[in-house]
Amino acid sequence: MGWKTLDDMDFNGKRALVRVDINVPVENGVVTDITRIERICDTVYDIQDMGGQVILIAHFGRPKGQVVPEMSLEHIAPTVADVLGLPVTWVNSDYRDAVKEMAGDEVLLLENLRFNPGEEKNDAAFAKRLASLADIYVNDAFSAAHRAHASTEAIAHLLPACAGRLMAEELGALETALGSPDRPVVAVVGGAKVSTKLDLLGNLVTKVDTLVIGGGMANTFLAAQGIDVGKSLCEHDLAETAREIARKAADAGCEILLPRDVVVAREFKAGAANDIVAVENCPADAMILDAGPDSVAHIVAVLERSKTLVWNGPLGAFEIAPFDAGTNAAAARAADLSKAGKLISVAGGGDTVAALNKAGAADDFSYISTAGGAFLEWMEGKELPGVAALG
Repeated sequence: MGWKTLDDMDFNGKRALVRVDINVPVENGVVTDITRIERICDTVYDIQDMGGQVILIAHFGRPKGQVVPEMSLEHIAPTVADVLGLPVTWVNSDYRDAVKEMAGDEVLLLENLRFNPGEEKNDAAFAKRLASLADIYVNDAFSAAHRAHASTEAIAHLLPACAGRLMAEELGALETALGSPDRPVVAVVGGAKVSTKLDLLGNLVTKVDTLVIGGGMANTFLAAQGIDVGKSLCEHDLAETAREIARKAADAGCEILLPRDVVVAREFKAGAANDIVAVENCPADAMILDAGPDSVAHIVAVLERSKTLVWNGPLGAFEIAPFDAGTNAAAARAADLSKAGKLISVAGGGDTVAALNKAGAADDFSYISTAGGAFLEWMEGKELPGVAALG
């Protein structure tokens, strides 16, 4: 791997500018989920333990280069201080004075980067202004690494740069899953639409041994084979694209696993009357809302003979019972195999994290990425500017 970590740097007596992701949910002025703040702790503590001082830089929301008071990091600073257990000083504009006056284990938190239009424009002058505050640049925000912004890309060329603990952990997990994985490798890809995951599917069929397709995406592949999916969510206009992906998979020696039986219902609501039918027997007036037990049994069989799993997206309409059963069962088995040391499992993407948490499986997966877009772009085989800049 061509990037350095904290252990490759000398922080003693130096200031570190640390790009973090603390873009946390806030309701009525209260942070409702501190997970992202908790994840920066190791990097902050380790830099301080090595004799360095920490200046945090981050974005919050999408102010689009304007000052939007409700998106000020001033609102989050007290929670950051509570989670870190350290004095945290929010700094609005007088960066230089605040940096000069830093004391002991004090941590500075600079104002929302995206208030400055130069941030999203990857502006060299804004990056230079930030770089002038510190001796070392640390990127610990993998979730923003797919953006070529001043704080993720331009600045990395102006200071000695390295990955923080969270970034290094994330990159290590992804390298293990897709870079040089233990084989066989299986990918589970679900969700509503094929159109949003074309690049992902195209890349994965060249990297994995088995590709499990679930959710509404599976309906598009089934329809492409001439199967009537009734009133199910389906992108009929992408039938040829689905066949193209299937051909590419066959050429690469990748098996595509589609549902064999499905759970169907006439309405999408909790506890709706439903039936389990073979895929070719979907009633014309029904919707496919989950993978059936035979489908799940085949997925579990693949998991049990695999060494590495990459998971993105649910197998059905996991938000409501009983259409969460397929996702829950497959996730539970993946979690058990991971806990037993028989499977390396890496999962990511918004719906994925929610589905695995709901299934009670997330804690036993080898690694859960909360990076969203950056995780997907890595899986699509794209170069991430924020990672490339560290090389």
